[in-house]
Amino acid sequence: MTTLRAAVKLAGFVAMTLPGLPVQRALIALSARGARRFPHVYHRAVTRWLGVKINIIGEPVRDKACLIAANHVSWIDITVLSAVTPLSFIAKKEVNNWPGFGTLARLQRTVFIDRDRRHTTGASRDEMQERLAAKETLVLFAEGTSSDGYRVLPFKSAYFAAAERPDVVVQPVTLAYRGHWGAPMLRRRRPYFAWYGDMEMGPHLWQALALGPIEVDVICHKPLTIAEAGNRKLLAKQAEDMVRKGLIESLSGVRA
Repeated sequence: MTTLRAAVKLAGFVAMTLPGLPVQRALIALSARGARRFPHVYHRAVTRWLGVKINIIGEPVRDKACLIAANHVSWIDITVLSAVTPLSFIAKKEVNNWPGFGTLARLQRTVFIDRDRRHTTGASRDEMQERLAAKETLVLFAEGTSSDGYRVLPFKSAYFAAAERPDVVVQPVTLAYRGHWGAPMLRRRRPYFAWYGDMEMGPHLWQALALGPIEVDVICHKPLTIAEAGNRKLLAKQAEDMVRKGLIESLSGVRA
């Protein structure tokens, strides 16, 4: 039964995705507003089809330059966050070459950064600032990697350079994978949805499709600014603390 479920869900995903590729390519060429919104509509449909229930707590920032600083748990994060509000991502350059996912990332107008070369990181920062100047929302997975979903790793302050624009707000966002088939997600089930370490993408995706549906809390915290924080390091620490607190409260079921 689980194999059949995975096959049906994967087939439906492909059926939704292939017709949307030329649409998004056309929108990128012809309509900046449409190119921002179409992935949002697409990912809302994908999450419904895959059985991902999203519980939004708080309000995502809209209509202003926003850098979302989120914890990173899984490839599912992309679909979940995109279903919440129109946005694009900041990703390592290697993602650009991933089969299938690289194409989807480019079509969502992802900003690719090379963490090993300072001059390309500077160029990427300039691109981020240009996008933020157009009042777009960019997602930064500030840990620099993904985790098991039970913890939040230290946020890297260097990634917050684009927030030095005075008109940019940083919104910490917690992603908490807390439910499976309407019940609390068991610890032994979590690795089937959290993608981290040296897990292979293909088998992990297949297992997740076979075992759904799941529930995800998306906690949109109070926006921050670098002016209020004082500097990038303090801003990164504030965002990290807020995201960690949100994760603890969501997984424990106890909110302060």
